[in-house]
Amino acid sequence: MSITKNYFGTLPDGTQVDIFTLTNSRKVSVDIINFGGIIVSITVPDRDGNMADVTLGYRNLDKYIENPGYLGALIGRHANRIEGAAFELNGKVYELAKNDGKNHLHGGITGFHNVVWKAGVIGEKLVLTHTSPDGEENYPGKVDVKVEYSLTGENELVIDYNAVSDKDTVVNLTNHAYFNLGGHASGDILKHQIYINADSFTPVNDECIPTGEIRSVKGTVMDFTALRNFADGFDSSDEQIKNGGGYDHNWVLNTKGNIGEAAAELYHPESGRLMQVFTTKPGVQFYSGNFLDNLNGKENAVYGKRNGLCLETQYFPNAMKHKHFPSPVLKAGEKYHHVTIYKFTTK
Repeated sequence: MSITKNYFGTLPDGTQVDIFTLTNSRKVSVDIINFGGIIVSITVPDRDGNMADVTLGYRNLDKYIENPGYLGALIGRHANRIEGAAFELNGKVYELAKNDGKNHLHGGITGFHNVVWKAGVIGEKLVLTHTSPDGEENYPGKVDVKVEYSLTGENELVIDYNAVSDKDTVVNLTNHAYFNLGGHASGDILKHQIYINADSFTPVNDECIPTGEIRSVKGTVMDFTALRNFADGFDSSDEQIKNGGGYDHNWVLNTKGNIGEAAAELYHPESGRLMQVFTTKPGVQFYSGNFLDNLNGKENAVYGKRNGLCLETQYFPNAMKHKHFPSPVLKAGEKYHHVTIYKFTTK
């Protein structure tokens, strides 16, 4: 694998942002910028060898500064939603930014998606590091974060997340890439098929906040235990579809941290592209791009509603309010370490 570095843009404060291109021997490539740790593009072949970029994104830094849909971004300190924009830890309540109605979303205003990471190449890995100071977005603890990106000869994009804090805090890192295996500019995702290795999910209220229930998927439109098309779910009268405006839910993975077992698969029959997701995390958020709103993307593409989907590996949303959920608490001095792999093949 090779990694090259080029200029991408300059922020209003004069800070330069670079783009790193990871390329393997099969001509598969991944572009990542050190602003927000953002995945700008992933270019992979279809069953006939034709290459296409399968992630939504921009080629303009100004667009990423705005980035209302968090396209491709590295998310932290806490991915997804926290009810009431507050959590209690060690007897103290921490009030957070209300940036999703009255709730907290994706780490807040100055989340990890909105900072310039230090970047370096070590061997065949792109290594991004960032120190989040104690009190940033009112989260406790100084947190040192390291995220490593690598691309294998088997067309696997490996994201290795690491963090350590000097105080007890919460950490829940993910990536917010939007995938369209027909190509980023190919329109809606309605012909895709999905498999999620989960017998249950966490239902949400009308603010997309998990209620604390863990519910079986059996007999519902949330059942993806076999690869199937999900477009029919959008027309369902199911209350969960109405609450999410489509799919915007966390699934409770059966894999239980086993990265050798696929947590999810996304398949595009027309191109033959298949993406498998492997992770050490306990959950995955399937978000069907319900709120994409005519964003002007790469190559003059316009990304509208359901033109891309996310499979965000994570601790469950709102876990600080529901103690039976896996805990995102990171104790002082302990190591946070999780790995997610997106593997691209064809069939």
